[in-house]
Amino acid sequence: MEYNRDKVDELVLALLFLTTHDDPPGKRAWKGHDWDAMDRLHEKGYISDPKGRAKSVVLTEEGVRRSRELFEKHFVRKG
Repeated sequence: MEYNRDKVDELVLALLFLTTHDDPPGKRAWKGHDWDAMDRLHEKGYISDPKGRAKSVVLTEEGVRRSRELFEKHFVRKG
């Protein structure tokens, strides 16, 4: 099946916002999402490399900002 990978990446990044937590030096999120989408988010500079034993990834400053923005766009009820 052919699908819009950019839209999937946008929604995965929005969902990462749900599991972000402070963990110096930044924010981390659980990485239980599609591996291909996680690799693309890493390539786009939003998260640290998802490969490895850790169960979470570090969001970049841009990743934190964009994940919050996308979460609000797609999931927050308007007035």
